Amino acid sequence: MISRLPGAILRAVLVVLLVATPSLLLPGIGQDGKQIVTLVAIFGAALTIFEYASAYPGLIEFRDAPPFNRVRFISLFTTVFLLSVILRGQIEPTTLTQFVHAVGALIGYAIDFPYSPVRLVLLMLPEDASPQHVAMVRTVAGMSYLISLVTLAIFLIILRLHRWPGGNGAFNVWINLPTFDPTTGSDVVRRLERDAAFNIVLGFVLPFLTPVAVKTAATLFGSVNLENPQTLIWTVSAWAFLPASLFMRGIALGRVADMIAEKRRLAYSAAEGVSVAYS
Repeated sequence: MISRLPGAILRAVLVVLLVATPSLLLPGIGQDGKQIVTLVAIFGAALTIFEYASAYPGLIEFRDAPPFNRVRFISLFTTVFLLSVILRGQIEPTTLTQFVHAVGALIGYAIDFPYSPVRLVLLMLPEDASPQHVAMVRTVAGMSYLISLVTLAIFLIILRLHRWPGGNGAFNVWINLPTFDPTTGSDVVRRLERDAAFNIVLGFVLPFLTPVAVKTAATLFGSVNLENPQTLIWTVSAWAFLPASLFMRGIALGRVADMIAEKRRLAYSAAEGVSVAYS
């Protein structure tokens, strides 16, 4: 545990920085908002230290199989940071904020076509939303969606170059998949392949389903209000990050299933060779 503690503390600091980024970059955050951010940051830091300082598995998957969680964290941090920069530019414009805003606006307009994820996000806004607010939501949605696509591309490249998970040495299913019980149910490989396919399909349809679900719920609980900058940042970040994370999890589970199947094939081949030698 002592040897793991420095790494756990470093990860906890990064989690605190992630949670606090919008509050640090956006001016005019109220006292209540700062208190909520502080509580969430403390909870996230405590959970991270507990997970990574312990030698036993907890809730975080692929804890000892880098760079899965590192890529996900960098993706989420980049999304939150750039969206915060875009919204800061509405109050204190700089060259950086204008450049990031221009990139997000370009991507947003490029993929704002009927039935696209960005168009569905815009449709969940109230009908009386101002054109400026609609344009801003389109911009941050375009930027976050671009980051999610780039994240998937980088993750696939890393998997190919490092032959993940086999390239990291021995892969411990108990540590890296704490919620997966290999002793129950049907064949392990089939279960992993089924879970992988489910995560990939869910990751594909989630950007389309989330705005529809929010719009449906709005008929019961009222329209969604994304006027608050922090609400806009975290809502759009989650909308883009969760599907990409599910895609990555599905791909990772598929790679683990392939690794187990290959290990079985080699074990069976070795067993057949031994039986032939003794016959």
